[in-house]
Amino acid sequence: MWGRIGRLGAGLMLAAILAGSAAAQPLPMARPGAASAADANDPLGALVDRVNREQTRPSVTPIVIGLRLSEEAGRTRFVVELSDPVSAETFVLVNPNRIVVDLPEVLWRIPDAARPSGRSAVRSYRYGLFRQGNSRFVIDLNSPVRASKPQLLPPEGAQGFRLVVDLVPTTNEAFVASAGWPRENRVAGAATRLEPPPLNTPRTGSAPGKRIIVLDPGHGGIDPGTHGGSGVQEKDLVLQVGRKVRDALEATGRYKVYLTRDKDIFIPLKERVTIARRVKADLFVSLHADSNDHGEVRGASVYTLSESASDREAAKLAEKENMSDIIAGVDLSSEDTPVASILIDLAQRDTMNRSVRFAETLVSTLPRATTVRPTTPHRSAGFAVLKGPDVPAVLLELGYLTNKADEAVMITDSWRGRVAEAVGSAIDRHFAGDTASTIRRAAN
Repeated sequence: MWGRIGRLGAGLMLAAILAGSAAAQPLPMARPGAASAADANDPLGALVDRVNREQTRPSVTPIVIGLRLSEEAGRTRFVVELSDPVSAETFVLVNPNRIVVDLPEVLWRIPDAARPSGRSAVRSYRYGLFRQGNSRFVIDLNSPVRASKPQLLPPEGAQGFRLVVDLVPTTNEAFVASAGWPRENRVAGAATRLEPPPLNTPRTGSAPGKRIIVLDPGHGGIDPGTHGGSGVQEKDLVLQVGRKVRDALEATGRYKVYLTRDKDIFIPLKERVTIARRVKADLFVSLHADSNDHGEVRGASVYTLSESASDREAAKLAEKENMSDIIAGVDLSSEDTPVASILIDLAQRDTMNRSVRFAETLVSTLPRATTVRPTTPHRSAGFAVLKGPDVPAVLLELGYLTNKADEAVMITDSWRGRVAEAVGSAIDRHFAGDTASTIRRAAN
């Protein structure tokens, strides 16, 4: 069944004009962010064009108010109902196989989205804000398909604008041959890289002598992370905890605190690291919530970077967290070699040692606020988000959303407050130890 909201927005005013039509005909559709022929040779011009397009974007953000999925022999159809007309574009990516539907920025207000049976070509799907001005809908596949050109149907009866995408079976050879990033997406990506990554400015002043902390709420936007039985999503939980930790640290007056994201938006892993390096962070803390096939497993744990994982579970977790960019449909064709091949020079070894010292401090402080894993609460693996060579960094798994007891406390505001205070206390202890070590070295 379709969800409803009281008003469909200004776009439905077109319904009266189109009401005389016996059958809804597709509306003409421009591709989102289409590039000019000169873009490939003029990335700065492409950036200026994109900024101009953003400035002329309608002030009313379209709202997605319904999503229907029909699975039939020989065809799977997605119908997305919207308050206003939008442009859309589809393309194919492999490893893993998926269809990406790019949209302008929309508000997702779907009360009961249809779920795939898992027996057809569609395995799963997800949606969310990919970057400012760009929402994304990603369809994971069980088998190769060919996606139709998106069609936009005008309002009809009680329905709003409808964006229709059909998936029909194809051969694996044809699927692979059709895969790849559209040229304008590559150009837009190159233009975007000319800009510094997004940054949330600290709310406190920039008084000298303050330590710089970067808090990194994991996942976000199109990448929800894991989820609990109550429906709470990891991306929302860690953002709320991140804000609590920021408030606790800023209240001391000793820290400048940045968040890699302060809203529900996707930030690529490499940009999270870049943010920490750009502000010359003294410490980077990535916040996550864990999941496990064994529901009895619970408790917080802290991870640091290493070329080889401390155990099999740590390796699997790193592999899962490093999939974030793939989940969101990020173009990784120009990325560097994997974390396992990082050249660890003397500076990075010192950074890793400081990361380990903070991890041990954090592990010893967390029990005052939450349950900690009883065995090996400090682990290590090749987490991409911890690879900054000159910023001490840890990844804090707050607990297991697949454990009922962990989830029950993690969704409470009191637990988040206690955890924030514990993290703040650990940071205080860590830098107090650094100061003492510096004084001892100076005395010698």
